[in-house]
Amino acid sequence: MKGSGRQIMKPRLRCILAGLALFAFRTAAEEKAAYSIDHAKSKLEINVYKAGVFKAFGHDHLISAGDVSGQVEFDARKIENSSVSLKVLAKSLSVIDPGESAKNRGEIQDTMTSPQVLDVAKFPEITFSSTTVSVVNKTADGWELSVAGKLRLHGVGNLVSFPLQLHVDGGQFVATGQLFLLQTEYGITPVSVAGGSVKVKDKLRIGFTIVASKNP
Repeated sequence: MKGSGRQIMKPRLRCILAGLALFAFRTAAEEKAAYSIDHAKSKLEINVYKAGVFKAFGHDHLISAGDVSGQVEFDARKIENSSVSLKVLAKSLSVIDPGESAKNRGEIQDTMTSPQVLDVAKFPEITFSSTTVSVVNKTADGWELSVAGKLRLHGVGNLVSFPLQLHVDGGQFVATGQLFLLQTEYGITPVSVAGGSVKVKDKLRIGFTIVASKNP
């Protein structure tokens, strides 16, 4: 009888353990979700500013990224476990300066993509991979975060950090933020003309709104 009792308990124990494992798996799946960046809804823009003695005769430049992709792993119960990886095709960067003629925009575009600046033929991708995500503040509809990671541009990878505003609504993830960087830190010499009388500032601003949809 004792032996048969143990035999009955073993299947029951296996069922209990299997149930607990399934519960743990479902709970983990609910806590952490994968999102894919929607390039059609996302926006990434770069502001390039003019400097020099005759900077008034030049124009600041606005550059837009047309191809942004990547993945987000978001853990709503422990934000610090979240991560993001992002990729921009360098050739998709487009000069949209509203104050320039089509001819001038084309010339600026050619300079930007040439070996003199981005060298898109040699360095076709700009990537970012997060290393840490920290919560700064909980807001009414999301979080204020601090994100750090490696930005790879022009073949050079540097660690960067920036603030991020995050909002998650059901199956959609929206993040907005900005960061500043120096071109020279990525092996790029700021463009100058007329002996430096008109030139581009070393410091750039990158502003973005990233929209991602939850994977099925």
